[in-house]
Amino acid sequence: MELRQLEYFVAVTEEASFTKAAARLHVAQPGVSAQIRQLERELGQPLLDRSGRTVRLTEVGAAVLPYARAALAAVEGARLSVDELTGLLRGHVTIGTIDWIRSLKLPAMLADFHRDHPNVEITVTQEDSATLTEGLRTGRVDLAFISLASEPPEGLRTRVVIEQEVYAAVAPGHELAGRTTITLRALAGHDLVSLPKGTGLRAVLDEACAEAGVRPRVAFEAAEPPVLAQLAAHGLGVAILPEAAAHAYADELRLMPIVRPRLSGRIALAWRAEGPRSPAARALIERARALLPA
Repeated sequence: MELRQLEYFVAVTEEASFTKAAARLHVAQPGVSAQIRQLERELGQPLLDRSGRTVRLTEVGAAVLPYARAALAAVEGARLSVDELTGLLRGHVTIGTIDWIRSLKLPAMLADFHRDHPNVEITVTQEDSATLTEGLRTGRVDLAFISLASEPPEGLRTRVVIEQEVYAAVAPGHELAGRTTITLRALAGHDLVSLPKGTGLRAVLDEACAEAGVRPRVAFEAAEPPVLAQLAAHGLGVAILPEAAAHAYADELRLMPIVRPRLSGRIALAWRAEGPRSPAARALIERARALLPA
């Protein structure tokens, strides 16, 4: 039994897919399949049920999984201990972000970190807040900029770095174009153009509507605020935008802060509260906390 086999087995289990596991591990899919088949031959039992659309654990696989994770954690812990004792900073860190936020000056921060620690490889991934949150919990992502709704996600530590109002934006010819503010209840009767579920801004909207007893009528969804603004500019509905994105389209749209209740979105630096972190990951987290605005 090899550690590589256990690593592949855990990855396939977490991704529920050989293809996704191979992409995560940066190896070819046939290699992943071959190593897990070898592990199953050594144990004498199938660990994975491959008959459905997604890969699932067999009863034996479910029993083996905690031991596989414990073995990998023990090896990682040994490596971290050696690196800490020798003062060596190397390895790989992954930073996630919901958007390439210019005001955070991420390129400058990463360039400085790379200059000081050239042996650390850095991966930047852009995903929605829900995916990044889960990535932080599983250790796939070391630190991330996520959008917060009300309470910080369980198991994570956060530091808010940006807070801004939420705006409604419409085309000049829209029936709401003459208003300077708008209430959440007044929005209920209009088609909305919003970010999809899993994003922080959508969570802010949905939570506020639930508390007010209002059901939002989301007619269009798009993953990027500029796309929302363009859809609204073509008369397809009321775009729900963070303040900075709304003001970027002030010449094309009529902007209204949402009031009663006043909504605000927050972007926070987040990292896992517990669990092993490599010296490189800890160094990058401390660098980000020191350089970014509080």
